[in-house]
Amino acid sequence: MTGVIFDIKEMAVHDGPGIRTTVFFKGCPLRCRWCHNPEGLSALPQIFYKKVRCIGCGSCQVACDHPECALLGRCIHACPENCLEAVGREVDAATLAGELLASAEVMGGLFGGFTFSGGEPLQQSDFILELAPRLRPHHLCAETSGYASGDVFARLLDVLDFVIFDLKLAEPAAHRMYTGVDNAPILANLQTLKASGKPHLIRTPLVPEITDTEENLAAIGALAGESEWEKLPFNALYGAKYEMLGMAPSEIK
Repeated sequence: MTGVIFDIKEMAVHDGPGIRTTVFFKGCPLRCRWCHNPEGLSALPQIFYKKVRCIGCGSCQVACDHPECALLGRCIHACPENCLEAVGREVDAATLAGELLASAEVMGGLFGGFTFSGGEPLQQSDFILELAPRLRPHHLCAETSGYASGDVFARLLDVLDFVIFDLKLAEPAAHRMYTGVDNAPILANLQTLKASGKPHLIRTPLVPEITDTEENLAAIGALAGESEWEKLPFNALYGAKYEMLGMAPSEIK
């Protein structure tokens, strides 16, 4: 089985306990207006196009036989100005596990484990279920919006040691308005997580006038209950990624 990832970040210190390696999976069912990783929205490989460097030579339009270019429609290696960068690659579980375990060996006893992020890792749950046993005995964590069926969430929960649960908005209408999806599955999976006894952390991004309101934070606080709850400051420096992907940046209103 293969999956599609768009980044591997080593030496991560905010993605679970200890110093970790985080794998970013492509594909997300949410469309949060403040999304900082637009390259994780599509489930398919894409291209970062640095338009300011382009000299219009057309070299990238010439057919090539590079496997990594096949799904992109252009040769990412031909550009003399390095305007193009592949975002996302298809990889099988055995190959990815080999890459990740190699990074763990370098860290030795300081290594904290692996974190699955995105995008939304629940979108590629079957792939992660095949990958996870290959990464044992290392500690496994997922950072997720919780948006999936109860069966999918429960199956992934079984193979994890820790869950970072991104809880953005409590009120259903507001959640639909600002993320594009209903939060009923999210709230149901949150209850499953809390009842499981699995160690976890709830996170809320503090988006001005959207998530960072007294009403929303009070409601999320009630949902979090005794769970550890982290509030993340909003970072507005994300628009350049949208331009390079040929997408319109989200607008915070």
